[in-house]
Amino acid sequence: MKAQKRTKPFALCIDNADYRASLIPGKVYRMLPDPRAARDGLVRVVDESGEDYLYHKGHFVFVDFPPAVKKKILALEGAA
Repeated sequence: MKAQKRTKPFALCIDNADYRASLIPGKVYRMLPDPRAARDGLVRVVDESGEDYLYHKGHFVFVDFPPAVKKKILALEGAA
């Protein structure tokens, strides 16, 4: 079975329990594709450390934005 292409490349943190230093509620994080982790209910996001880590999908809601907004979000990430 083919893996579905992720249509929502961003994760909005709704719960940072156990990860207070790594995740900020209300912040949008960029997700990186990780089909193997997704099978286990995990998502790979670039967190506050600037590195990508796996978190349970229950910490997030998944969102997408219009192309102009995506471009600005990704540009902000590069400026950090």
